[in-house]
Amino acid sequence: MKDLTQCVVNPLVSTEGFDSLSVPVHRGSTIVFANAEGYATRGDRGHTGYTYGLYGTPTTRTLEAKLTALENGAWTFLLPSGQAANSFAALPFLRAGDRMLIADTSYPPMRDFANRDLVGFGIEVDYYDPTSVADLERRIDGRTKVVWCESPGSTTMEVQDLPAIAAVAHRHGALVGCDNTWATPLNFKPLDHGADLVTEALTKYVSGHSDLLMGSLTVRSEALIAPIRSALGRYGIGVSPDDASLVLRGMETLGVRMRQASDGAMALVERLTGHPLVEEVLYPALAGSPGHAVWKRDFLGASGVFSVVFTPAATPHVSPALDVLRTFAIGASWGGTRSLMAPMPVRRNRTARPWTGEDLILRISVGLEDPSDLHDDLTAFLDDIAARTAGAQAA
Repeated sequence: MKDLTQCVVNPLVSTEGFDSLSVPVHRGSTIVFANAEGYATRGDRGHTGYTYGLYGTPTTRTLEAKLTALENGAWTFLLPSGQAANSFAALPFLRAGDRMLIADTSYPPMRDFANRDLVGFGIEVDYYDPTSVADLERRIDGRTKVVWCESPGSTTMEVQDLPAIAAVAHRHGALVGCDNTWATPLNFKPLDHGADLVTEALTKYVSGHSDLLMGSLTVRSEALIAPIRSALGRYGIGVSPDDASLVLRGMETLGVRMRQASDGAMALVERLTGHPLVEEVLYPALAGSPGHAVWKRDFLGASGVFSVVFTPAATPHVSPALDVLRTFAIGASWGGTRSLMAPMPVRRNRTARPWTGEDLILRISVGLEDPSDLHDDLTAFLDDIAARTAGAQAA
C-alpha cells in the first residue's frame, strides 16, 4: 500500500487477551462486509445483526441487552430521549381511525404528542382516570389499539393497577404501554404485570448524572420487534454510542443511587407530613398516600421523587421562596446526583380526572448530598414560606 492508502486503511490488530471491564465505544455508520454475497444478503441478518450504524453498534447493543434483561423483555430499542421512546411505543401500532387511551396523569409532552400529532394523523385520543379500571372499561372499544399507562403518574403520583388494566386492554385486543421512569426496572417490572411495552427515560435515574438525553423501549414479545424497528428506520432514529457508554457507566451505580435517593426522600417526606404549611405529601411509598396499597403489592422499591401540596395560603409563596435554596437546585427533570425542586402546574393537563387541589405542586427529587445539608435547606425554605405567608395575612 502507498502512504496515502495506509493513512486510510486500518491494520488488523489482535484484541486477544485484552479483557477490559469497561465497554468499548464503537463509533461507526458504515458497516463493511467480507464479500459481495455478504453485502447482498445483509437483510438476512435480522434485528440481531449489524448492517448500518443507525441500527446498532456493539456499544448500543450491550446497553440494549442489559436493559432487556432487567425488564424481562424480548428486545430493547434505544432512542434519543424518554419522550421519543414514548412516541414510538405508540406510532408503529396506530393508523387513521384507530383509538388510543391515555392515563390522564401522564407526562405532559405525551399528551401534547397525542393531541397534536396523533390527532393530526386521524387517530382518536381519549383520556381515562388512571385509578379507575371501571372508567377504562367505559371508554375502551374495538378500535382501541393502545392503552397507555404511567405509574406513578407524573407529578401527582397516582399508582395504577397495571394487571387489571392489562386484562381489560387485552380482552379488547389492545396493546398496553407503560412509562416506568419513576421506578426504573429495579423497582417495578411492567412487563411482568401485563404490559406489552415499557419505556424508560434513561436521561434520569439510569444514566444518573444529568449530562445526556436517551430513552429505551422494551417489548415483551418478539412479534413487536419488526414494526418498531421499521418505524425507527423510516424516521431515522438512532443514538450516539458515546452517550450509550455514559449510560452504561452510570447504570453500574444505579442500585446504590436509588437506595440513597429513596432513603433521603423518605426522611424529607416524613418531616413534611403534618407540617402546618403542607396539605398533602404525594409519595407512593408513604403509608396512607394514594395508591400505597397497589405500590406495596407490585413494586420492589421507590425512587427519590415526590410531590408536595401546600395549603392555599402558603401556595402563592412557594415559588419566591425557592430563591433561599443553597443545596437544592431549581430545575426540571430529576434522577441525577443533585437534589432538585420545581413548581409544577397540574390542572391544565387534566380532563378525565380533574385536579381539585391547589394548581401549583412542588416536585422534589432527592439526590446524593449529605442529608443534613438537605434538611437545613428545607428548613430555610419552609421558614421563608412561613414568613411570607404570615406577612401576607397580616397585610
